[in-house]
Amino acid sequence: MLFFVARRLLYLVPVLIAVSVLTFVIASLLPGDLAYVILGDQATPENVAALRHDMGLDQPIWLRYLGWLWHILQGDFGRSFRTGQTVLQAVSERVPISFELMILAELIGLAIGVPLAIACAAKAGSAFDRFMTGSAFGMLSVPTFLSAILLIYLFAVELRLLPATGYVPFTEDPVANLRFMVLPALTLGLAEWPGIMRVLRSSDMIAALQEDYIALAKAKGLKPSRILFVHALKPSSLTLVTITGINIGRLIGGAVIVESIFALPGIGRLLVGAIYTRDLIILQGVVLLVAAGFVIMNFVVDMLYALLDPRIRHGHA
Repeated sequence: MLFFVARRLLYLVPVLIAVSVLTFVIASLLPGDLAYVILGDQATPENVAALRHDMGLDQPIWLRYLGWLWHILQGDFGRSFRTGQTVLQAVSERVPISFELMILAELIGLAIGVPLAIACAAKAGSAFDRFMTGSAFGMLSVPTFLSAILLIYLFAVELRLLPATGYVPFTEDPVANLRFMVLPALTLGLAEWPGIMRVLRSSDMIAALQEDYIALAKAKGLKPSRILFVHALKPSSLTLVTITGINIGRLIGGAVIVESIFALPGIGRLLVGAIYTRDLIILQGVVLLVAAGFVIMNFVVDMLYALLDPRIRHGHA
C-alpha cells in the first residue's frame, strides 16, 4: 500500500506543474495591463512603465512564471492590489463556505440519486424506470442558474419559507446558516442526482441484481430492502466513489454561478469578483489552489479505490 501511495504521489508532481503553467499562462494572456489597472485611468505612461518594471511585468513570460512559482513554493501566493489581502487569507476565509455548500449539495444529490437508481434497477424497463430516466435527462438539460431562479421564486417569493440571498456563519447561528444554505445546496444537488442515478443504475445495479449471490439471498428469504441496499449496492461502491470524485469538479464550477446568485461569500464569488475588478493576483492564486484541490481530490479517490478493492493497488484491476 505504501508503494502504491508513493507511486501516485509521484504522478501528482508533473500534473501540479502543468496546472501551474496553464494557470499562469492563461491569466497572463488576459487582455489589459495589470499596472494600468492598479494605477487607474489617470496614470502617466512613465508611472505605468515604472510599476511594470517593479512588478517584473516587462520580463519574458517564462521568467515571470519561474519567479511566481518560486514564491508559491515558499507559501507566498501574492497579495490583492485592491484589498491588500493575501491570496491565502482570502481563500481561507471563503473555503469553509464553499466546502459546506458542496458537501450539502453532494449529500442532496446522493440522497435523491442512489434510492432512485436502486428503484429503477429493481424495476428495469417498467413505466417508472422509463419515467425517471427521462426525468433525469430533462434535469441534465436545465441550466444551474435557471434552477436557482425557479427555487428562489417558489420558496422565497411565493411560499416565503426560505431567504433568497445572504449568509450567516454556522458558528453564529446553525439554524440560520442552514436556512440560507438550503436553496444554494438544493440548486447544485438537483444538478447532481441525474448523473448519479443514471450511472449507478446502468453500470452496476442492473448487472448486480442478475448475479447468483442475489438469487441466493432471495432464496434465503432476505428482505428485498436488505438485498437492494446491502447486497446489490455494495459492489457499486467503486462507482459511487468515482461519481463523488468527478462531481467535485462540477460542483466547483456550479458554485461560481450559485454563490453569485445567492450572494454567498465563497470561493466562487471571490473568483467572479477578481475577474470583474481585474485582480489578476487573486485570480491566479485562487485558480491554482482550486485546480490543485481538484487534483488532490482525484488522488484521494485513487486511495479510496485501493482501500475498497485491493486488486487495484496490486495492479490486477
